[in-house]
Amino acid sequence: MDTPANITREELNLAPTIADELIEKARAEAERQAAEYAPGEKEALVQRIKELLREQNAVLVAHYYTSDDLQQLADETGGHVADSLEMARFGSEHPATTLVVAGVRFMGETAKILNPEKRVLMPDPEATCSLDLDCPPELFSRFCDSHPDHTVVVYANTCAEVKARADWVVTSGIALPIVRYLAGQNKKILWAPDRYLGSYVRSQTGCEMLLWPGSCVVHEKFKADGIRQMKRQYPDAAVLVHPESPEDVIALADAVGSTTALINAAREMEAKRFIVATEPGIFYKMKEAAPDKIFLEAPNAGVGATCESCARCPWMAMNGLRNLAATLESGRNEILVDEEIRRRAVVSIRRMLDFAREHAISTGQGNA
Repeated sequence: MDTPANITREELNLAPTIADELIEKARAEAERQAAEYAPGEKEALVQRIKELLREQNAVLVAHYYTSDDLQQLADETGGHVADSLEMARFGSEHPATTLVVAGVRFMGETAKILNPEKRVLMPDPEATCSLDLDCPPELFSRFCDSHPDHTVVVYANTCAEVKARADWVVTSGIALPIVRYLAGQNKKILWAPDRYLGSYVRSQTGCEMLLWPGSCVVHEKFKADGIRQMKRQYPDAAVLVHPESPEDVIALADAVGSTTALINAAREMEAKRFIVATEPGIFYKMKEAAPDKIFLEAPNAGVGATCESCARCPWMAMNGLRNLAATLESGRNEILVDEEIRRRAVVSIRRMLDFAREHAISTGQGNA
């Protein structure tokens, strides 16, 4: 096998980091959504949202990283809390004609790709993802064209145009068996966009993989030194790590996996305390799955780290009860996908779903 190749951002003429102003803009909107409610305001919003969902034959699907309020509301109204692909799959099977997606934009797009006949709304379609931003479609397509001998495998955390350019879309739960399958066919893989997840898959499969240099701004910030310090403080704690994290953080894990896999690990492992290296919105479902256990946020700094440095996704936090209610009232913020792009993107997604069905693999072990 050739030496594994890691492409640098400089080689691609990709910006060194996500622009600070984009993150600050997201944080400002998140703060507006999280502003303290006036007396009775929250209860009125929840009641109005429930009424609008019923009136519009709509169902709310929320990602694990959204607020407790939104996850609770999805549960109470017959909706679903899940990873992004399972959100879209749930929408396909639900009789509602409108899907309301609380998450980030690629999740709304994936829901629309799999459910073209349904209206898809989002509380704020400007809520994006650093992995999506790190993989501009035109730049990515040119890079793929320059490596025609590679099979293109992209993570679900990508826009519709990138999915349309891919041969396969994968979640973190199904990436390993699919890459092993492709390796068995002597395929060389061009992987995008998360370099840490790609590196983890490569280390587990030994497959020849060309890694796009994207990263998640939340998971990239977890530091091994900070987790070691927490382990000294809580030696009985098990460490749960999402594979979008750096390699030295993954090396400290007692369990590595997607959002769904980490929730299952929290339920099934004997440990009573966990240090969790992923977005802390997941704690809502972890506590529901294992109410007798304690969950601690892994710090995203080194020695001396505290909860002040714990990771939050600024774009997930842009979803709130206020803009959810406003979206349902107005009908704005509908997600549309060009039909030609949708037709091509659905092929790479269906290829994964067919593989999962044929090999009895649950994609519910899904992605971020």
